[in-house]
Amino acid sequence: MPEVAENKSNEVAEPAANWKPTAEAKSKATTFRWIAAVLWAVAIAAEAVAIFWLLRQREYTGQDGELVRDPDTGLLSEPGVTAHFPQWAFITLLVLLVVIAALSIIGSMLWKKANRLDPARRADTFRFFVQNQLGAIIAIVAFLPLIILIFLNKDMDKGQKTTAGIVGIVLAALAVILGVDFNPPSVEQYTADQSTVIQLLGKDEVVWVDGGQVYHVCDSVSDVQTGSEIRTGTTAEAIESGKSRLTLEFASELKKCDLAVPENSAEIVEALRAIRDGATETTLPAPVWADPSDAPIEIPDAAEPEPEQTPAE
Repeated sequence: MPEVAENKSNEVAEPAANWKPTAEAKSKATTFRWIAAVLWAVAIAAEAVAIFWLLRQREYTGQDGELVRDPDTGLLSEPGVTAHFPQWAFITLLVLLVVIAALSIIGSMLWKKANRLDPARRADTFRFFVQNQLGAIIAIVAFLPLIILIFLNKDMDKGQKTTAGIVGIVLAALAVILGVDFNPPSVEQYTADQSTVIQLLGKDEVVWVDGGQVYHVCDSVSDVQTGSEIRTGTTAEAIESGKSRLTLEFASELKKCDLAVPENSAEIVEALRAIRDGATETTLPAPVWADPSDAPIEIPDAAEPEPEQTPAE
């Protein structure tokens, strides 16, 4: 049997009131966000270079004619002179579009990693949306003005405008799609998983292996017995290690490990699934035990606040 590696030796994981990221996870998330911000800033700077310098480049042909004066405007002009967008600028524009897309996408990937380590609360609707979809928002900001100005450029020929426009639209769509987080984590989701673990096991302690995506309630199940090093720690430490959630197969795992299985495990699973899908008013059921003595911990319901009494007149 592989050796079990404990993240914190000789330390009992006490039940916590609410899920919080570990200090290491918080630090990693901050680093990822700073790097993403720098990459996005460079992408927007590249967009500014393209808009304010590159798209203004032009070359003139037919400049050997004589100057004539327009009698209606009084301005001088040179008949036969035409301006066009130079080929070197066109190639540079295509390269800049690719660079902007790469910077935007890499930044989005890092931002998503940060959000998994240190998520927002779903109850804070505006912040939750902006924090999780910021990659897509930045991609729109980095591409939309540039694409519009490409199509409005009067010096590009039809072929240049079509090619640059299509490349810009395709790269923008790719950056936006990869910037969207279709299943963002939340503090509520992590707290629900943590609460379930504590009520099932009596403490915030789970197990996982490096290759898995979820963490488990005990170490005797096949998903853990893979030959990889078995790690134990809190749910927050599991998240820090890259695990996204508690396995929904915890009932079979408890049975496999000769631990008591709550009678309403199916209801708990449905509640966890609903919370992960974004439900904000779902109540996480307390485990119901066939024998009350099987409960590893007793946690009373919080007392409801007493209604405020208005003073008598």
